[in-house]
Amino acid sequence: MDLSNLTPAEGSVHSDNFRRGRGHGSGNGKTAGKGHKGQKARSGGSIRPGFEGGQMPLYRRIPKRGFTNINTKDIETINVSALESFNDGDEVTVKALLEKGIIKNPKDGVKVLGNGELTKKLNVKVNAFSAGAKAKIEALGGSAEVI
Repeated sequence: MDLSNLTPAEGSVHSDNFRRGRGHGSGNGKTAGKGHKGQKARSGGSIRPGFEGGQMPLYRRIPKRGFTNINTKDIETINVSALESFNDGDEVTVKALLEKGIIKNPKDGVKVLGNGELTKKLNVKVNAFSAGAKAKIEALGGSAEVI
């Protein structure tokens, strides 16, 4: 293989220099792919997103209830039992949890909940702990540090 034989993958190159409305010999003349008459054939003829021809649009037909708090945090939660996969004396961080596959996306933070049992001394450093989780970790001589 050499550079003179390289070609782009099939379908990856698109010709943007296609000139519409330049006579029937061009293959796209006369109406230039817009059909005959109508709003979409006109210059500037486009309708706004959500417009349904004058019918009451869907976003106005459906009921509106409650509100979405823009300041809310999306916290990923794990249980104390999930920390059993670490070795005795390990330091558990958000990065370590990602590498082990315990969490997939830390989002706005990680919180450890107290469900399950823990038998190992661990130094856990995450964004939040429940009271039960903190008690279980510290009962075994480990530390629960909020980052």
